[in-house]
Amino acid sequence: MSEQARKAAAVVAQKVPGFRPRVGITLGSGLGALAERVEDATVVDFGELPGFPRPSVEGHHGRLVLGRLGGQDVACLQGRVHLYEGHPPQAVVPLVRTLRLLGCETYFATNAAGALDPDAVPGQLMLINDHINMQGGNPLVGHNDESFGPRFPAMDGAYDAQHLATLRRVADDLGLPVREGVYLATLGPSFESHAEVRAFGRLGANAVGMSTVPEVIVARHCGLRCAAVSVLTNLAAGLSDEVLSHEQTLHYGQAAAEDLTRLVLGFLAAQGTAG
Repeated sequence: MSEQARKAAAVVAQKVPGFRPRVGITLGSGLGALAERVEDATVVDFGELPGFPRPSVEGHHGRLVLGRLGGQDVACLQGRVHLYEGHPPQAVVPLVRTLRLLGCETYFATNAAGALDPDAVPGQLMLINDHINMQGGNPLVGHNDESFGPRFPAMDGAYDAQHLATLRRVADDLGLPVREGVYLATLGPSFESHAEVRAFGRLGANAVGMSTVPEVIVARHCGLRCAAVSVLTNLAAGLSDEVLSHEQTLHYGQAAAEDLTRLVLGFLAAQGTAG
């Protein structure tokens, strides 16, 4: 996996010589439109990058978009892969490590998730401040490459406190009514049962989805500072009368895309001020 990341980074270096992105961004279901805002963009299909598996889910294009966004040099993963597609947890390793090798210091994940709080509103944003891994696997299982990180990386502070403070401040300045909480990742692809939703709430989770956690584990292992935002596309099963579907996820993801874009652009602009 490490060698694939090095080869992928070499491909990018050939296409965009001297380009050193500071922030790597993953765009989740229905949220890929943010990549269209990247200026002076160079687009590389995942198929051109060693170790990059092609997403098979609608709303995930499978492209790496490199350029300028919010005053920062960025590398956007327009689409991600999920364990429920049949990939092992280790499939995310080359994607995240490539971002690190390209020069990224921050990893910013976005996703679509179901809200576990009954007072949440579909289309609202939630800042992630911690996670619970219920996917039954870990992307760091197997040989450890010490050049990226230690055998036993800590996950306290997985979501950077300074980045969280910046997101809160930007949301407040923009008048965005964001929530904040714990994201729980399941394997999928089935949505949760009513009993599972009740159990997840008792565990302390505020939203449930099928991604992000493996990426954050890999990102923290290799020293990236992490931030993550969920678009709450629905209330979880049993909390409303609405029937859950992927179409619903895409609909509310697209509806919230403008709010997410404003939040991400504000965050990137703040990083420029801080740096």
